[in-house]
Amino acid sequence: MATNAPLVIRATQTAANNVIPLQSRAPERLVGVGFRCWLTGFTTGEIGSWEEAWNTFSSTLGNDHAKLLLLDLSQFVRAVSATSERNIRVQAPGCSGFCRDECLAISMIAACQHNARDALRASTTALIGSDDIGDALTGAQKFAGGLRSVNQILSAESVCPATCALRVGKSRLM
Repeated sequence: MATNAPLVIRATQTAANNVIPLQSRAPERLVGVGFRCWLTGFTTGEIGSWEEAWNTFSSTLGNDHAKLLLLDLSQFVRAVSATSERNIRVQAPGCSGFCRDECLAISMIAACQHNARDALRASTTALIGSDDIGDALTGAQKFAGGLRSVNQILSAESVCPATCALRVGKSRLM
């Protein structure tokens, strides 16, 4: 059974994150669940996390599109992980909500698709904890373009400034 305890990527546990409900819109759900599962797979080496990402993408998009998008997702997550100077927190695979860092990843992809440059920069900087955001931006833009190519457009309302309040049931990302 999945728990709502965030998984800490890199180093020690910090204060608990607020969790907002899992997105019902497919594009946001793909990004959030994909980011969570791929980062968890990189960190733990557990194939079940990658399988969950595959199942989510292939059931929504079909196998051919899922293969292409998971390559873009992998590059995005690797870039974020490689450039991060802070603990990135994600929920355990199967969790029914998104934490702040997952919401920031969703915001990055939505900002790319809606050309919201200031929000993209703010969300990326907040997620990786650094002003050296070039590789993470490149990965986000490629993944956002791949999603766009299969008509998976995130809502403009999913673009959130890094300082937005992410409270359960009261988020712009809902």
